[in-house]
Amino acid sequence: MSSFESWIRISIAGLGMFIASILFFILMLPLLPWRVARIYCCNVYGTVAGRTMVWASGAKPIFHDREKAVSQKPAIFISNHTSTLDMWVGMWVCPMGGCGLAKKEIRYVPGVGQLYLLSGHPMIDRSNRERAISTMADVARFIKKNGLSLWIWPEGTRSRDGQLQPFKKGFVHAALATELPIVPIVVHNAAKIFPRGKLRFNPGPLDIEVLDAIPTENWTLESIDEHVEMVRDIVASTLAKGPPESS
Repeated sequence: MSSFESWIRISIAGLGMFIASILFFILMLPLLPWRVARIYCCNVYGTVAGRTMVWASGAKPIFHDREKAVSQKPAIFISNHTSTLDMWVGMWVCPMGGCGLAKKEIRYVPGVGQLYLLSGHPMIDRSNRERAISTMADVARFIKKNGLSLWIWPEGTRSRDGQLQPFKKGFVHAALATELPIVPIVVHNAAKIFPRGKLRFNPGPLDIEVLDAIPTENWTLESIDEHVEMVRDIVASTLAKGPPESS
């Protein structure tokens, strides 16, 4: 796809999301006293916005075992992160009642940041380790109390070379606090379709693979590094095998 066509498609998608953002902003204002209701409302917005951006990129989404994402909720969903497209895929795929966890800098993004602040989804300050740990504890208590799920990109930021990076420990701290299962969601080919630092889409298959849930009831703080590496190894081996054949 040429740069010009990519600009046209993202401009159309951007206009659509701008209109949708205004509508959802208005809808969520009366819901200010009810944070959980705002989260569900924003889940609907995420489904619309995420699907729109996937269309704009020219990606051809292929789901593998998507029903596992719904059957396992509430859960902690984790996914690999190689492209801007991953954010939109997560917003689309995350089941209703799922909270995203964004870095606090998102609030400075025009339109998106303000909507995120209103949505009730949590933010985290990654520049301050103690504050980040405290935030994760608060988030864990909140989702457990309200029967919600959590979506995390455990690499913390997009990969620069498309390879899987080391996982941070936040998702394990959340699992220890909630005892929720971890459901890995592996996205194949996002970096090829929407490369980092470019606005030129390369249409192609986007395989989204939902893996089996990983129980966490017996996890311990003393073994946190082992849990982190075990989950990362599962994601890494799945990426290495490539996307499964479509039935």
